[in-house]
Amino acid sequence: MIHIEQNIYTTQDGSTIIMLTPAGRLDITTAWQFRLKLQECISKLSHHIVIDLGQVNFIDSSGLTSLVAGMRDADKVKGSFRICNIHPEAKLVFEVTMMDTVFEIFETQEEALEGVPRTIG
Repeated sequence: MIHIEQNIYTTQDGSTIIMLTPAGRLDITTAWQFRLKLQECISKLSHHIVIDLGQVNFIDSSGLTSLVAGMRDADKVKGSFRICNIHPEAKLVFEVTMMDTVFEIFETQEEALEGVPRTIG
């Protein structure tokens, strides 16, 4: 079981952004739950998603796959999919797999909500 905190933000132009903050491990045992939560949010709440990975200290290929699937779902409905605040222990997985070049990644929640991209350093 993975705990996923959900917050709703409204931008100045009136768009709704859903921020999901999973906690713990995003791996083969939890990725399916996270994937279902992403699908539900994108289909029912908002096409604009921000994922805060600050509390995810481990991510495997299943976790990355759920993120890619969420990004594709958001793209299909002309939405946005951003990741922010990647936990230092999970950051290496993004760099090694080159997923840091696939996703829009931001340092902080504020930057992700504003949409100012950066590179992982």
